[in-house]
Amino acid sequence: MIQKIETERIPIKLWLDELEEGALQQAKDLANLEIAFRHIAIMPDSHQGYGMPIGGILATKDAIIPNAVGVDIGCGMCSLRTNLTEVDLDDLKKIMSRIRETVPVGFNHHKEKQDDTWMPELKEDLPIVSKEYERGRYQVGTLGGGNHFIEIQKGSDGYIWIMVHSGSRNIGYTVANHYHKEAVKETKKRGDDVPKDLSYFLRGTVEYDNYFKEMNYCIEFALQNRKLMMERVKDAFAEFVPSVEFSNFINKPHNFAAWETHFGEKLMVHRKGATRAEKGEWGMIPGSQGTSSYLVKGKGNPLSFNSCSHGAGRVMSRAEARRSLDLKKEVAQLKDMGVLHALRHKKDLDEAPSSYKDIKEVMALQEDLVKVKVELTPLAVVKG
Repeated sequence: MIQKIETERIPIKLWLDELEEGALQQAKDLANLEIAFRHIAIMPDSHQGYGMPIGGILATKDAIIPNAVGVDIGCGMCSLRTNLTEVDLDDLKKIMSRIRETVPVGFNHHKEKQDDTWMPELKEDLPIVSKEYERGRYQVGTLGGGNHFIEIQKGSDGYIWIMVHSGSRNIGYTVANHYHKEAVKETKKRGDDVPKDLSYFLRGTVEYDNYFKEMNYCIEFALQNRKLMMERVKDAFAEFVPSVEFSNFINKPHNFAAWETHFGEKLMVHRKGATRAEKGEWGMIPGSQGTSSYLVKGKGNPLSFNSCSHGAGRVMSRAEARRSLDLKKEVAQLKDMGVLHALRHKKDLDEAPSSYKDIKEVMALQEDLVKVKVELTPLAVVKG
């Protein structure tokens, strides 16, 4: 931990030297919630979000906040190791081309429904998910936009790795929006004076149970989404490098709420843009498309509710990046690194390396949270 703020109802513990004003106010809003437990944890990649800062961890006993999970429920990353120690540049270009043909990006979906086996089973009455289920079959195995990516990397362990970052697509967005609106109504009905974006459900209510069940479905859908994309990437590798084999699959969501035990209490731990890092637990912390990513093992630090950052974190907004960064300079930087990048137009500058914090500095700030096991250097990337 780098610093602690003790001016609010409960302390705010931060793993960074300075937090932007908007995100700091959001952290204070969390700390002043009557339902917040013990302290708020803020990770080194933190920046302003909706209601709760990205990179924030909130624990409660008897409440759940849809906006403390966010609109991309279950968003996260998975990694897979190949048995390759090198990949020919021509083969790499062919592999990336095939990935772009088989994995829709941005707002694009599949033209045909994907096999029903890729969809999590509907075991319970899930009103919003049920309405979105068939549309979800067009969306599973699609990347989406923003900071989502598929990246081919060279590990410090000598192997070529694959990393995929994506979430629950429109099905998660629809669930999140529906229940946030319901939470606003319920909070207003109770007369609780909290910021609108931090409206919540109380444990024991139908709305609490419904949101928790539908949220968990979306977390499973997000995993299936990443798994199907990973299958497409595996197929692309196998087509051009027939000798390839795969192992060491890792999956980590970073937008979710889950029951966990901390400080002797059973708590609902909300992580929004934060990764669970229990002692010995594998995780991933990506940089940008021009910097290293890391495979890590958690140290189980109780002060962070056993958490770590989910990435490097933004240093400027998307609008500011598009407005202020120089496309030629950013492209030249990636070219010098030899990365087959996804920076083509000025509108892509929101995902340029300079729009992110220095990942090495971010990692240095959380040495008490995780231990680096493998450093991954980017070779090629597909962005949403």
